[in-house]
Amino acid sequence: MARLSADAPFIHDDCEITDSTFGAFVEIGRGSRVAHSSLDDYSYCDRFADIANAQIGKFANIAAFARIGATDHPLHTASCHHFLYRSHEYWDDAERDEAFFAHRRSRVAKIGHDTWIGAGAMVKPEVKLGDGAVVAAGAMVTKDVAPYTIVAGTPARPLRPRQPVKIADRLIALAWWDWPHDALRRALDDFRGLEAEAFLEKYE
Repeated sequence: MARLSADAPFIHDDCEITDSTFGAFVEIGRGSRVAHSSLDDYSYCDRFADIANAQIGKFANIAAFARIGATDHPLHTASCHHFLYRSHEYWDDAERDEAFFAHRRSRVAKIGHDTWIGAGAMVKPEVKLGDGAVVAAGAMVTKDVAPYTIVAGTPARPLRPRQPVKIADRLIALAWWDWPHDALRRALDDFRGLEAEAFLEKYE
């Protein structure tokens, strides 16, 4: 029997989930934290991923210890310590700075369909990864990544295309990630066995 289901996400032990939504066939790896985020159908994260303030498309592959939407500290004030905004945790008569948290939640990272974020990589707030983009392990992504582009390094820079632009454009137009579950199953052998161009020629 298949382990993943359209009915409910598969959430492993020791996860911390806050104000987040999940599509069909989603899996959240052990010890991961997901806050104020959405993961669309078939997306998953491996162990100890940390995802905050993010919109994640379909079929996203998020490796262990990746961090998406890593939150910032204020740099324009006299201190950058979180006693400024988590003040209620230090003094009984101080309030939490709700405006700061609202601003933090507004800085959404957007991850496209069929993306791969490598182990220990970090994607900063407000960054957008295009469909098909790949982030190498350990990279720090501070700027938008074009569709079907592989980036690496700190800060991340384009390494090479994952697919030629014409093939990438055709894959985006095909939008196989929107196919029904049974259509994906019927095409499974071709997903496994055909190069991208041959796949496109069969299914466009």
